[in-house]
Amino acid sequence: RKEAVKNHHKWVNAAKSLGCHSIRVNAKSGGSYDEQVERAAEGLSSLSEFANGLGINVIVENHGGLSSNGQWLAQVIRKVGMDNCGTLPDFGNFRTGRDKKTGKDIWYDRYMGMSALMPFAKAVSAKSHDFDQDGNETKTDYMKVIQIVLDAGYHSWIGIEYEGGKLGEYEGIKATKKLLEKCRQTLS
Repeated sequence: RKEAVKNHHKWVNAAKSLGCHSIRVNAKSGGSYDEQVERAAEGLSSLSEFANGLGINVIVENHGGLSSNGQWLAQVIRKVGMDNCGTLPDFGNFRTGRDKKTGKDIWYDRYMGMSALMPFAKAVSAKSHDFDQDGNETKTDYMKVIQIVLDAGYHSWIGIEYEGGKLGEYEGIKATKKLLEKCRQTLS
């Protein structure tokens, strides 16, 4: 962990040089649920202390494994307890693993996850895959998730990440942007 933290110092320095507000990191470790809370919090605390001296945030995206369990990641961020350590909630990254018997993906409820992570959000990622005939995302109720974002008091940038296969990359980004604009118009 100490080496991983030290290896991230260059990214904090690069972010400062570029005028960024944050660096995005993953929180992954070994051990039991509680052991991983301790290990992730220890590493994030150390990196956040370094980054704080440069005015940079350290934000964790829900990005597989326990980090995609909203309650787990929120517990880690609370344990760190530093203003410059937060989250980058991603609408679609709530896959926590795969069932060994069935081979099926195991998913954490994305709306519970977004609700747990939004109080610590310093950025948000709108993930999309496919759209129905009305332009709505097929896996995520964008109206519901944007309401969660707004209810948390977040009123800043939302990044777009299209991972679908039916539209080209640019068309998928534009379709996601159009859906976000529809949400803004409906919810404002």
